[in-house]
Amino acid sequence: MILKENSMRYYSDSEVDFLIDEIIEAAMEAIDQAAGEAARAAVLSMVEREAVLLRENQRLQNESEAIRKTVFRNTVITGLLCFASGLIAGLIFK
Repeated sequence: MILKENSMRYYSDSEVDFLIDEIIEAAMEAIDQAAGEAARAAVLSMVEREAVLLRENQRLQNESEAIRKTVFRNTVITGLLCFASGLIAGLIFK
């Protein structure tokens, strides 16, 4: 059917219903896609925060281990110095 320039085409109720259903379906798909992308972004953000926290935890553990080793070494050195000074004092003041 060829339409003249100023003429309008009228759609039947079934055609309008079909177009509305198609628009609704496309809108629902777009909403689902946007929701999926938002969910992925939220999960990615949480994973990134978790990675930062895990790195910080690992750094603190390494730092704690280094401090523990230093304290142990200093304790051993102090003990040896006390023992040696006790021996020396015992030999001198005998």
